[in-house]
Amino acid sequence: MGSLIMEDLAVKGMQYPEWQKLCQDALVELDKDKLPERVAAAEAAIVGRLQAMERGDDSLKERQAIADALASLRVLKRESMEYSKGREE
Repeated sequence: MGSLIMEDLAVKGMQYPEWQKLCQDALVELDKDKLPERVAAAEAAIVGRLQAMERGDDSLKERQAIADALASLRVLKRESMEYSKGREE
């Protein structure tokens, strides 16, 4: 129950929870088998949001947040692949 309250508070503190929540879920996922699914869900939510956005000054902050999130997801995927390769050897 306590973790649900903390999660709810975290979502309320997000500026763009419709895609930021999925990014956060991917970034904190510890199960390497679930990680690709989490990253894919986050990327799909970001792509969907980008398609829905119209160009405008008010979207500049969100576009920067999206760029930052995508960079984090790229690092996560790269590190995850390197970790997986190391385990196979």
